This record gives sequence, C-alpha cells and structure tokens, in this order.
Amino acid sequence: MRWIVTGAGGQVGRELVALAKQEGVDLRAYDRAGLDITDPLAVASAVAEASRDGAPLVVLNAAAYTAVDRAEDDAEAAFAVNRDGPAHLAAACERHGAALVHLSTDYVFDGEKGAPYTEADAPHPLSVYGESKLAGEEAVRQRSGRHAILRTAWVFAGHGHNFVRTMHRLAHERDELRVVADQTGHPTPASAIARAAAHLGRQLMAGGEGGTVHFGGTPATTWHGLAEAVVEAARRRGPVAVQRVLPIPTEAYPTPARRPRKVVLCMDAARESFGLEVPEWRPAVALAVAAFEEVANNQG
Repeated sequence: MRWIVTGAGGQVGRELVALAKQEGVDLRAYDRAGLDITDPLAVASAVAEASRDGAPLVVLNAAAYTAVDRAEDDAEAAFAVNRDGPAHLAAACERHGAALVHLSTDYVFDGEKGAPYTEADAPHPLSVYGESKLAGEEAVRQRSGRHAILRTAWVFAGHGHNFVRTMHRLAHERDELRVVADQTGHPTPASAIARAAAHLGRQLMAGGEGGTVHFGGTPATTWHGLAEAVVEAARRRGPVAVQRVLPIPTEAYPTPARRPRKVVLCMDAARESFGLEVPEWRPAVALAVAAFEEVANNQG
C-alpha cells in the first residue's frame, strides 16, 4: 500500500510520516511547499504519479488552514485551503481509484445542543474557519465515493504550535494564568489522530465502510481543565513559576472568531463501527510536556 500525506509539516502530518516509516509504508509526503493542494493541476499530477504502477493508494489529507481568528479577515485563503484543496484531492482520488481520508473539526458545530453530537447532527459553524471546514467536508462527499471524514478537536503534540505548548511555556514565565473555563471539547493527541486516519485508510482499501466519524481524546474538558493538566505535568518534572490557574469566562478573553461553547462528540461509531481506539489525553499531555522540556534543555 502507498500513502500520500498532505500537510506533512503539521502536527498530524508529522505523526503520519513517523507512522508510515514505522510500518514500512511506501510514502509520498508533501508539506505546503511540496504540494499546494489549492492547485488542481499539481494535485492531479501528484495523485496520478503515485497511482501510475497500480499500487493501492490512500491519500491522507492533513493539510488545512487552521488560523481560526485570522480566517475572519482572510476568508478567501481559508476557503481555498479548507474547501477547494479537499475538492481537488477528492476528484483526483476518484479519477485514479484511490481512497481519501480527510481531517475535519468539531468547529462545524455551534456547541448549543446540550448533548453529545453524533455524526447525524446538522452542522452549524459559528466562524469562517468552521464554515470553510464544513465546505471541505461537503466537497469530499460530492466528489469521492471512497472516503472517510475524521472530525476531531483541540489537536496537540510534543512538537509544533498548540495550546499545550503555550501553557507549558507560560507556566514557566508567569505566576498566574487566566484560562477560559466555559468552552468544552476534546483535547486530542496528534499521534492518535494519525493512527485513526491510517486505520480508516486501510479499511477503505479493503472495501470497508467509509463516511464521517467523530474522534477525540477523552474525557471532554475545558481549556482551563487542560491548562491545569499541563501545569500539573510540568510541576511533576520540576519547578514552575505559575502559582494559580484561574478560570475565566469567554467574554473575558474576546477573539475575532466565535468558538462553540460545548462540543462533546459521541464516539460510539468510532469504537463500534470503525474499530477505532479512542485515546485518553492526559498521558499524551505528559509526553508532550516531556518533549518540550527535552527541547528546552538541549537548547539551553
């Protein structure tokens, strides 16, 4: 089996590349400079080349415009990457018989349901980012018959830029952190997303079920709860500056883009229909903190 990984320089992309090497998969990995998914000719060429010898091909799309606030003033770029890019990939996959696994987000929901969201719930995004990701989902469904859409949330890793890394840094710089405590979601390790995406790709190539699936770390928590976990993990490894992690309401930390207040994902289908192992996020936070500190020690 051969993989194409797009967005190979991002958090999930890097984990997909590492997983491919670990499993001995024939890999074509592209970062943004290597393959611009908004260019239909470049996408068509890459998929055609990878399919030329008839090897079973899975395209794992981890490329995305993820600057949620910037997207409010940069909608054209957000839609180009998050809608048009997946459309080009889906069309190329359909043309060459490849399977497509596309990553999406819990931000397609408004967070007002008051109960866990299932895959059958109607999306209602609150931001340009959420709208662009929903448009990408729809483009994939329209153009690819063999696909899986993996909706996930609050991605973090021991590399790249993410909330866990920011909280770890601030825990060593400030004596007090003020973190939003009325938004709820699923912190999700990038490594777990990579494993889930690869699993879905293998299922698709074996003729298994595709469609949309919800996948995130458990249990659901708030940004404040995640920040406390980061501080606890850092404190177990040595002294930190922070003394207090104070909960604040969303209104006390205004942002250009509206975030959903409470998106708890029902992951019954992930477990029962797709055979995915839903991860606990706390052990992954500890591993990420250890990775950040190793980098800091090496630089020091």
